[in-house]
Amino acid sequence: MATIDFGGVQEHVVTREEFSLDRAREILKHETVAVIGYGVQGPGQALNLRDNGIRVIVGQRKGTASWHKALADGWREGDTLYGVEEACARGTILMDLLSDAGQIQAWPGMRPHLTKGKALYFSHGFGITFHDKTGIVPPPDVDVVLVAPKGSGTSLRSLFLQGKGLNSSFAVHQDATGKARDRVLALAFTIGSGYLFETSFQKEVHSDLTGERGVLMGAIAGVFEAQYNVLRQRGHSPSEAFNETVEELTQSLMPLVAENGMDWMFANCSTTAQRGALDWKGRFRDVTQPVFNELYDSVVSGREAEVVINANSRPDYRTGLQEELRAMNESELWRTGAQVRKLRPAP
Repeated sequence: MATIDFGGVQEHVVTREEFSLDRAREILKHETVAVIGYGVQGPGQALNLRDNGIRVIVGQRKGTASWHKALADGWREGDTLYGVEEACARGTILMDLLSDAGQIQAWPGMRPHLTKGKALYFSHGFGITFHDKTGIVPPPDVDVVLVAPKGSGTSLRSLFLQGKGLNSSFAVHQDATGKARDRVLALAFTIGSGYLFETSFQKEVHSDLTGERGVLMGAIAGVFEAQYNVLRQRGHSPSEAFNETVEELTQSLMPLVAENGMDWMFANCSTTAQRGALDWKGRFRDVTQPVFNELYDSVVSGREAEVVINANSRPDYRTGLQEELRAMNESELWRTGAQVRKLRPAP
């Protein structure tokens, strides 16, 4: 493992140079990887594994939209595409990439196929960490591992096709065979990871749930709405409010941050913008940090997991979700966004 200095903190990471694809293929050459679930992470991970020469099958409920997507992606029924339980029976490594709610529902059918020496793989620590709520407790004679790409399955696939990688965390929860670490590192790089940093199932789910509810989705959506609303209430047009709130951030500034960091982005903006941003960032930090602490406490307590499980167990959950998303889509903010995107110059 390479030791990297992250702002004065030493951390061990695993790079592609240290753990080659040839080594990964050698480790997995006798394995059959069963990708269970073909929704968010399933397609990207399964296709990347297949393209890297790993023996892969897909398990998905027949007749669903995901089943038809798998067929369209070249998986063949009865050869590389099966129902969930048959795929579990055939696989030596079971990659449980169902949604958190889907994992709970499918677990009673998967559990009998976790025979001695197999491996159970996740890309999220939810089911294992909150086992008292999910009922997911693997048998003691199987490996239990995790690889969590830091992005969507779509991004994992698109970066793979560009010859790039998406950074991932990894964890070994249970090493029954003595080869769990080799198995998880081999899987991590054959699904298309960039570099790897080690975590635990618990830390992964705590950071992931905080991030999704915070900066990655919940906080950014809320901040967008707040600034847009203030600008509109103060007399600015929808176009001006949207461009100053969303378009400039996503199209101009965030690519600069991604390229070289926040300080570099600041250095490449006007002195007026620099001064104002430096003066105000501390106030935003101080106001939001207590909210993030409240959020983290809610995650660690299991409250957020309980909310998710209860919501997903309601028969009208999908209907309610679509209504919430429809309300967002039909808000002036995002209707303006749809029009602004149409006005972007063609590439």
